Amino acid sequence: MTIADLPALNASLNAVSAVCLSIGYILIRRGDRVLHQKFMLAALAASTAFLTSYVIYHANAGSRPFAGHGVVRGIYFTILATHVVLAAVIVPLALATANRGLREQFERHVRIARWTLPLWMYVSVTGVVIYLMLYQLY
Repeated sequence: MTIADLPALNASLNAVSAVCLSIGYILIRRGDRVLHQKFMLAALAASTAFLTSYVIYHANAGSRPFAGHGVVRGIYFTILATHVVLAAVIVPLALATANRGLREQFERHVRIARWTLPLWMYVSVTGVVIYLMLYQLY
């Protein structure tokens, strides 16, 4: 694996996180706390691995300019801007949510998880979209 392979790895880790979040949500709706916890911690691990790989890539390769033009350029930068802002927000939010769940503070966990899940899902999915737009489509 080389530095050039990291963007694809990053997108894959974002996709894994989104899948784990989805499965974790389904599991808690079915009342399975044990498997819910495992999938949510797997999502946290995938996101942590993503962040590590992302920092390594950008420290070595810098940033890549978006080559698209016209309306798609505006769409890309709108997605990118919301992704970046929410990615900064989701780190402490996900850690606080996990902490509350692990400490069995379930009322407090549920109150914050209602915000954490959709924001984290958005960040994970838009991470894949950004990769596709930046490295595969344009």
